[in-house]
Amino acid sequence: MPFLGRPLILRILERLAPLAGEIILSANQPKDYAFLGLPIHPDLQPDCGIMGGLYTSLSAAQGDNVAAVACDMPFASSTLFEYELDLLSKTGVDVVIPSTPKGLEPLHAVYRRETCLPVIQSALSSGQLKLIGWFPQVRLRVVPPEESTRYDPSGLAFWNLNTPEEFLQAEQHARLEENNRYISKKT
Repeated sequence: MPFLGRPLILRILERLAPLAGEIILSANQPKDYAFLGLPIHPDLQPDCGIMGGLYTSLSAAQGDNVAAVACDMPFASSTLFEYELDLLSKTGVDVVIPSTPKGLEPLHAVYRRETCLPVIQSALSSGQLKLIGWFPQVRLRVVPPEESTRYDPSGLAFWNLNTPEEFLQAEQHARLEENNRYISKKT
């Protein structure tokens, strides 16, 4: 989808690519993303929804830690991801995941590949497709809202766009954000 005249996924890549040693794109319509020039990994286990995408991404990853983000989150926070990765490293847990009043945010979280991959594979093999259904089997560090707010003061990192109205609202907010950044640079 175009966002401020450019594909939304480009905005997300630009925000987060500086953190990444590698970028893994999990998509079942590779042609739709060919313009990015990135390797695209269709689901290894088709028809498993987001769980299949996470499993595919962890399988394709070369690194030990994987940050997962949805391609419809224009305000994904590199600062919050840096904090999550630091927590993953320092605490030895398997997943660092933010929570909001609406619940856990598994698509703005970081995963330890070695421990999460077999647990997700087992969950998929048993037909468990709920993205957080396998969490009791790993060590989890939940980042509560009052903690994540320090790294995402706008509170927009978890906003995913599902409707045309949400796209318009997000574009308006992004324009304001860009204008404020421009004004700050001038002063």
